[in-house]
Amino acid sequence: MGLSSALASAMSGLRANQAALSIVSSNVANSQTPGYVAQTPNQIEVSTGTFGSTAMTTGVSRELDSYVLNQLRTETGGSGYADQMANILKQLQNVYGTPGNDGTLETAFNNFTSALQALSTSAGSSSAQTVAVGAAQALAQQLNVTTKGIQSLRSNVEQDLSTSAQQANAAMQQIADINTKLQGLASTDPSAATLMDQRDQAINTLSKYVDVRVVTDGSNQANIFTNTGIQLVGAGLASQFSFASAGTLSATSLYNVDPAKSGVGSLTIKLPNGSSLDVVANNVVSSGQIAADLKLRDQTLVQAQNQVDQLAATMASALSDKTTAGTAVSGPPAGFDVDLAGTAPGNSVNITYTDTTTNTQRQITLVNVTDPAALPLQNATNANPMQVGVNFSGGMSAIASALNTALAGTHLSFSAAPSPATATTLRITDDSTGLAKVNSSSITQTISSLTSGNPQLPLFTDGGTALYTGAITSSGSQITGLAGRIAVNTSLVTDPTKLSVYSTSPVTPAGDTTRSDYLYSQLTSAVFSYSPQTGLGSSSQPFSGNISNYLQQFLSVQSNAATQATQLQQGQSVVVSTLQAKFNSTSSVNLDSEMSNLIQLQNAYAANAHVMSVVQSMMNTLLQAQV
Repeated sequence: MGLSSALASAMSGLRANQAALSIVSSNVANSQTPGYVAQTPNQIEVSTGTFGSTAMTTGVSRELDSYVLNQLRTETGGSGYADQMANILKQLQNVYGTPGNDGTLETAFNNFTSALQALSTSAGSSSAQTVAVGAAQALAQQLNVTTKGIQSLRSNVEQDLSTSAQQANAAMQQIADINTKLQGLASTDPSAATLMDQRDQAINTLSKYVDVRVVTDGSNQANIFTNTGIQLVGAGLASQFSFASAGTLSATSLYNVDPAKSGVGSLTIKLPNGSSLDVVANNVVSSGQIAADLKLRDQTLVQAQNQVDQLAATMASALSDKTTAGTAVSGPPAGFDVDLAGTAPGNSVNITYTDTTTNTQRQITLVNVTDPAALPLQNATNANPMQVGVNFSGGMSAIASALNTALAGTHLSFSAAPSPATATTLRITDDSTGLAKVNSSSITQTISSLTSGNPQLPLFTDGGTALYTGAITSSGSQITGLAGRIAVNTSLVTDPTKLSVYSTSPVTPAGDTTRSDYLYSQLTSAVFSYSPQTGLGSSSQPFSGNISNYLQQFLSVQSNAATQATQLQQGQSVVVSTLQAKFNSTSSVNLDSEMSNLIQLQNAYAANAHVMSVVQSMMNTLLQAQV
């Protein structure tokens, strides 16, 4: 190696040291910058032919663990989901209140049943009657307040969806813009490294709101997809969420895949290719804050509303509905006659029969549905009882024909009962094949009068005047949102004596406790089945129990859900923190390492400079020798 070669090598070494020193200084300066990934110089040996080899800096490398980063983004989405669920469910617990305290459903219910029990010991006492009516009003108002709280949470979630969609849009657009800036830049370009840091930060922000899967192509373009394969960002193009808010939500504001029927805000996404998708209908997102908001708005809080609506409906029906057993028909064919006269929309006929082929007992509920647009009723698979809607006012021939068609596979037969039965009597028998046997039949009707001569009383009504009968129309069931509308019958508020007086001809004897005993028994001892839409039981085995059992059960379920959500939030926070620490251990700037690198660079720089000094001295000596 000649002096020229040595000089060239030393100079290239100085240039390499200078580039490395610049990178070290950048690392040190940005050691506290969020999202900054430590950089290292890329150096290669370059052959110069007759002059040997020199060092060349070709760019920088980012100290990035891609696997840990992808895991971190996945868990960040899970954390965004868990945080929102825990936050809202904790607020829902505040709506229910602390069990045993004033201002809770449980306390209001217990106060009402205690007032009815006290009334039975002094049925003629006007003060006891007034106290009982007041306790009923307090219970109704607590249901109203609970509904208001649940719907307020749904409205807050609706608003958060709008904010989250805007934040996600900003992150996606930033990623797309950086993709454009990176086009034509080598991944080792120092300016590209800075842009990639910014892009990673934007992707991390996006992962808080939606689940993301990142694919980087050969041209250093980050293509981002959801786990369901929906593209969020492409090369220079970004999808965009669009949210049209429905404003303040109510119990009847429910999601429907048909936009014309949906009562909640619509969330759509416009893809880079120009097409648009309904985010909910197409299951676009599965994690992140937006996914949590959608589940809370359309499922979790709707189920919470269903639970209090079911409580309100069960109380109203338990006190006002009268069930009358059908009249046995000896046959053959054997069965029962049921008189449909006076049946209100939503009232029902209940049938129990045995499928003799499998020796399985089944139940059918015939519901009086007067709105043809609401038919046929939808049943869950294996629903028990199975519901069949029919218009009881359509004439007995039409009723029997509709039922024979709808229930052809049950081997039951429906017909108009022959004389001397009334024209409104329905006969229910087997079809003479022996494949079915009718075990029992009854009809449940809502008593509308306060003095019908029956202990049943329409104490709780829909809005104070309208009877609650469970009517079903094309716009939905009367039960939806009932807890927000339930009130004590205004006629009873005006005349509390009707808590004891159930007949005016003959007049109920003074001190008669028939009605108060009945009301108390229905609320504390009678067993009812509850809709699977409450989240309790299943369609084939619905939860059953008295009203107090049901109230305690759904409050317990909600409390457990809130506890589990908080535990998940805490666990997810630990996972994210652990992954962040693991990512930082390799990607963040280590000042100790940088100081060590700085010393090495200083020594290398000094060595290269000394080589140059020696070469210069030798050249001077050589020149002097030639003179």
